[in-house]
Amino acid sequence: MRNPSAHVSQLSKRLASLLGRESASLELKWMRQSLKPSDPSFKLQHMLERRLQEEPLQYILGTTPFGPLSLLSRPPTLIPRPETEDWTLRLANTISPKSSSHPLSVLDLCTGSGCIPLLLCHLLPPGSTLAFGVDISERAIELATDNAARCNIPTCTGADALRNVFVPVLGDLRDTDMLKELGAPFDVVTANSPYVPTQEYDQLSPSVKDYEDPRALLGDLPGYPNPEFWFKGVLREGAIVALEVGDRQAGDVEKILHSSAGLRNTEIWTDPWGKQRVVLAHA
Repeated sequence: MRNPSAHVSQLSKRLASLLGRESASLELKWMRQSLKPSDPSFKLQHMLERRLQEEPLQYILGTTPFGPLSLLSRPPTLIPRPETEDWTLRLANTISPKSSSHPLSVLDLCTGSGCIPLLLCHLLPPGSTLAFGVDISERAIELATDNAARCNIPTCTGADALRNVFVPVLGDLRDTDMLKELGAPFDVVTANSPYVPTQEYDQLSPSVKDYEDPRALLGDLPGYPNPEFWFKGVLREGAIVALEVGDRQAGDVEKILHSSAGLRNTEIWTDPWGKQRVVLAHA
């Protein structure tokens, strides 16, 4: 029988060749830290084998950090990115919450893991926020619901007036009746919606293209709603809109918001890596 520790050593060397020594060392450390005493001896070996197949580390570990939160991560739901974390933290500092009697209403489109509304609920004052996260994927809504439980954030209204609430909703953005049923208009609308063009998607690394849901990535899928649909009757006067965009898309999205959605008070936020990442608009 092969020595497990020797096999792990061999796999670690292969990982270093794939990722570089420093990155591989960090990932191996995180894998070891994620192990439980009850895990079988071959668990680490299996984790390394999955990573050598270019499966995302977050799926292998089962969690990913997002601000102060540790969120569950399961395939094929989109893995929260550091750039999304950055602007969500910034948005939380921009928002002026109301009160527990008139909580701030938040609508997150294409919610995925629920990372954006969950972080807002965690950071904003207790009882000040009622957030809805809409996604077309059943597996995404299941994950968002599990993440809410993990973060100790209620998923139904009326549970406790002194706690923020996040309600995951399985639905299609093209269904205007659904948005009305959720209580439109909203004070804040956020979206990390699909924005990767087909030609760029084809060039993505296997760790993305082979594992994450293409519906959460491809921005030119048929039937994908355009801005005037999103914001028609969805925004309360004075509402804030925050849209994550792809590389070199911010200017075009800003023009669309001006011309099609009637939102002329806009600005563009740049992420820590120098990319224009978010178009922010005030209704």
